Amino acid sequence: MNLQIRDPRARELARQLAEKRKISMTEAVIEALESELQREHEQIPLAERLAAIAQELKSKAGAGGRALSKDEIDEMWGHS
Repeated sequence: MNLQIRDPRARELARQLAEKRKISMTEAVIEALESELQREHEQIPLAERLAAIAQELKSKAGAGGRALSKDEIDEMWGHS
């Protein structure tokens, strides 16, 4: 099977990668696509990353906090 890349930018990127790795352009495209698919598969969803950050901050805060009043919240945000 012959790979035809019509887009000049895509062709140039494939050529550069193939040259650096000393492989064919077809192999370069396959490796690049496999690498990107692996990265997509391993990516942690934003909601999970934010939950982990929130949990870490909560554990660092420790006990003894108190609820803020609406006036205190407004003051923090510059809504005095």
